Amino acid sequence: MSDKSENDSHTRHGQSEQEGHADRAQASEGHGGHDAQAAQAPMRFSERVEKLLAHLQEMRVLQAVLGREHDREMAEQRLHDAHAQHLMDTDPRGHIEAMRPLQDRKGLVRELPTSLLSHEAELYEEIERLRPEPDVNELEHGPLMAWHVVAEHWVHIAVMPLGAWLIFSPAALAYGSPALAWSDMISGALVVAFAILSMRRLAWAPWANAAVGLWVVFAPLLLWAPTPASYANDTLVGTLIIAFSVIIPMRSKMLGPEVPPGWTYNPSTWAQRAPVIVLATLSFFLSRYMASFQLGHIPAAWDPLFGEGTEMVLTSAVSGAFPVSDAGLGAYTYILELLSAVMGDARRWRTMPWMVAMFGLVVVPLGITSTVLIMMQPIAVGAWCTLCLITALFMLIMVAVSLDEIVAMIQFLIIGKRAGRSAWRLFWTGGDLPKPVEDIGLSRRPAPGVAGILWGASFSWRLLASALVGVWVIAAPWVFGTRGPAFNFESVFGALAVVIAFVAWAEVTRTVRFLNVLIGLAIAVAIWFLPDVSLAARVSDLVAGVILIVLSVPRGPIRDRYGSWDPFVV
Repeated sequence: MSDKSENDSHTRHGQSEQEGHADRAQASEGHGGHDAQAAQAPMRFSERVEKLLAHLQEMRVLQAVLGREHDREMAEQRLHDAHAQHLMDTDPRGHIEAMRPLQDRKGLVRELPTSLLSHEAELYEEIERLRPEPDVNELEHGPLMAWHVVAEHWVHIAVMPLGAWLIFSPAALAYGSPALAWSDMISGALVVAFAILSMRRLAWAPWANAAVGLWVVFAPLLLWAPTPASYANDTLVGTLIIAFSVIIPMRSKMLGPEVPPGWTYNPSTWAQRAPVIVLATLSFFLSRYMASFQLGHIPAAWDPLFGEGTEMVLTSAVSGAFPVSDAGLGAYTYILELLSAVMGDARRWRTMPWMVAMFGLVVVPLGITSTVLIMMQPIAVGAWCTLCLITALFMLIMVAVSLDEIVAMIQFLIIGKRAGRSAWRLFWTGGDLPKPVEDIGLSRRPAPGVAGILWGASFSWRLLASALVGVWVIAAPWVFGTRGPAFNFESVFGALAVVIAFVAWAEVTRTVRFLNVLIGLAIAVAIWFLPDVSLAARVSDLVAGVILIVLSVPRGPIRDRYGSWDPFVV
């Protein structure tokens, strides 16, 4: 690179930095008072932003010049290689003096692009801060996603007709319940009011509307909606209110790394969430069908395998102990799972930790608990429910494919805490990764088809066989005619074996399979101390327990890496 080019580059870079510092100084002075800021808002939005954009364009031109100079420098270096080698052999001191200017120019070529890119990032940040002028302070002190919720006016306009629909629905649909009618009319008025406040960019208003939407979906269950029209209407309208208020605005793509540190894939991609979205939707329709029977909207509940088993379960004393329809409560939970699954972008493991935590709470502990309860229906009711078993299977799959995102979220909070940040604040507002770990994600290329869906949950025939052993232990009392304490024991421990096998399907929780060693030991031994059990049933449990222990020791295939979590995948 010529000396003139060097001087030009230094001069332009210095001018760019001086202008950039001057721009930021002027911008910071503009925050001196609210009235002054309001008066200067139009000027700063147009003139200041345009000036910064022109500054960025000048820097891009300078980068192009630097790129051409770098290419020319490399060509000249190849021409001088032979001369440099000759000097090194004949005159080492002369070689050092001759190469010093060349090394200085190389350092400049390496330094200037990096410095310019850093300065560009500062200018972009300044532009983003200046664009939403009326609420710039709010944007600076809150998460960027919160800004998207109040910035998109069209979604709040779309919510208003939904509120009006709720106000007039009781009269048009003949609810048959004064309490539910008043609930919907009041809720509709609140929806319209909160939508208006949302358009005035009050950050809490969209979340208030989302809370109203949650109530609208739940109200037909708590108030035992007497007509199917009122139940269907509130379920649909309430879900749409939640979606338009917060789910759709928070779909915006965020900046920063997508892959967690040390991971080989991103657990928050749409492909990763697709199984939960599909299975939660199917489970909702199955649960809603059963809720319609409990609410008296349909005369019978169909069961393809166990005859009247579904009706026996839905009308049992266990179901009657709930203050609301337990099937409807399940449908409500699946709506929450579905909405949680579609919320946020592919970086939500670090931009929305609270949402991942809520998603995990709905899917994992509640899912495992409900699944175990469903599998113990023979103990509590004395009958099986086919539709209930199908939803339990779907729930177990959702648990297995959701655990990796929860682990990534917890890792992010730990990294932030170690970097000196507030884990509480990161949990609610999200954030970026500290510089030392920002670029160590080992991202794979996006896989075609369904391969990306199955990342983090590798297939293991041993786990499948363990689940089948658990199913056999549950079915054994029906085969051998076992009753009494042994019947209850086998139903409970067989269900636990199935749940553990599915949880261990996720690679991040593969270690959980060792719990089935204890379950297998209990099945093999305890059956010999329980009364009224045939010899064939005892031998069956002994063999099943031993097989379960043997199957649970090998780890099975692990295809991915999980950063600091890898030592726990044993």
